[in-house]
Amino acid sequence: MNKITAIGEILFDVYPGLKKLGGAPLNFLYHIHKFTGTGTIISRIGNDEFGAEVLQFIEKSNISSRYIQLDLHHHTGTATVGLNEKNEPAFKIEPNRAYDFIEVNNDLHKMIEKKTDCLYFGTLAQRSKVTRNTINALLDKNIKYFCDLNIRQNFFNEDIIRKSLSAADVLKVNIDELKLLNELIIKEKFKLEKTSQKLIKDFDIDLLAITKGSQGSVLIKDNIVDKFKVDPVDSVDTVGAGDAFASVLCLGYLKEWELSHINKIANFFASEICLINGALPSNDEIYTKFKIYFE
Repeated sequence: MNKITAIGEILFDVYPGLKKLGGAPLNFLYHIHKFTGTGTIISRIGNDEFGAEVLQFIEKSNISSRYIQLDLHHHTGTATVGLNEKNEPAFKIEPNRAYDFIEVNNDLHKMIEKKTDCLYFGTLAQRSKVTRNTINALLDKNIKYFCDLNIRQNFFNEDIIRKSLSAADVLKVNIDELKLLNELIIKEKFKLEKTSQKLIKDFDIDLLAITKGSQGSVLIKDNIVDKFKVDPVDSVDTVGAGDAFASVLCLGYLKEWELSHINKIANFFASEICLINGALPSNDEIYTKFKIYFE
């Protein structure tokens, strides 16, 4: 069984009238844990009511809280979510939250070296120097690295992106992020496959995934291009759909599935998450449909 670790933000998505626990690394790792019974999360929470809820949820889910640090000076992360007319999320992510201050220590180094086969990371938690330095310190191990770029607001710069791409064995972006990478780094006329192949070559990426919302996704590996889309669903909202896709993408990659199989299962699982409110299901019914693939 592959041992997967995720590092980065844990936060609450705050909707009008309710809140949902999330953050891409937690969403991703939660799915991984549901499918495999294993998985580790590295993050940091505040000594507040939201932080207590995080710990309660983590422990109830049988996920280890050992690498969730407690911050006495900063609040647990929050993101205010508004939905547009297509039920797509628009986030306002609050600055200077606990996950911006994840500290590196010997325990983290040992866990990555001895208990991790693949480390998942993104760019949002790298907006602050402390967490960015911690993530960078963990990017030099003899393991696989899965980067879900997850560009949010203005919480990125070219240096963060270049270092992230350079570390990634697997890179997942959405179509808008791919266009941003083309504008920022490739600086040529945008063509999906040509731009993608240049990224793969320049940054030695093994597998590139481009998600396109209701238009499905494109996977590229070893000059093989696979495209897939599911039939339209009546989305409740699309929060967390990309994280659901990422979880299957990561497991399929580590299990060396064919691209077409990864793409199909990842899309079907992501479309199921679009049928619920928020990123994480309230029960395990969704997982029973897919668990057979990961046994």
